[in-house]
Amino acid sequence: MNQILVTERIYVTPELKRKRKFYKIIFILCLILIVILTCYYVLAEYDKNQKEQISREILDQMNDTTTVEEKVVVVALDEPETEEEVPIIEMPSTTTTTNEIQSEITADGQTYETEAILDYPKLGINYPVLSQESEDLLKVSLCKYWGPNPNKVGNYCIVGHNYKSGKMFGKLSGAAIGDEVNLTDLSGNTITYVVYNRYVVDPTDVSCTSQLTNGKREITLITCTNYGQDRLVIKAREKE
Repeated sequence: MNQILVTERIYVTPELKRKRKFYKIIFILCLILIVILTCYYVLAEYDKNQKEQISREILDQMNDTTTVEEKVVVVALDEPETEEEVPIIEMPSTTTTTNEIQSEITADGQTYETEAILDYPKLGINYPVLSQESEDLLKVSLCKYWGPNPNKVGNYCIVGHNYKSGKMFGKLSGAAIGDEVNLTDLSGNTITYVVYNRYVVDPTDVSCTSQLTNGKREITLITCTNYGQDRLVIKAREKE
């Protein structure tokens, strides 16, 4: 028995005690780090969900306001030779909203300027397109990056975050040549575009925003890929 106690004293040296204490501290720090990272992830997902709700609210408002109004045009014919009452013809006509940018006020009290709705049925992507692009706006919805007004001749470029949850352009990696994408402008006009190319570029390569479309209507969808190191580009042209 005494030999066992002596042996234990020999092995439990001050150096070994320091190592044990060091390992305990490392273990506790690792636990704390795991808790912090878990909390950060939960809060980040909560924030994304809140921004997603804002995007849905904007989309609902746009769907409600993109309507066609009916007006009556009164046309007077040339004055008749008699003193009879001048005949008047009432002709119905339709007009659409001509504003290229529309403001939406959401429940968070912010005003967001929108100009189109992007619908990619195959991938379940359906979001309003905000008229400006910034880091804060990209958290809310898709944003216009470059190009003409929606559904006009040229290359209308849209950017969005690539979220692992699939929100925004998180499913864009599933795009394939031949897919159909719908773009609705504020006048309620919807044009269908067909994907004809997809590729990955360096973040500094902006050649995909070129407006040389040979007089065609095109849209370009852009998002991050390869953990943010590159950009995935999806090109689509108006369906013939």
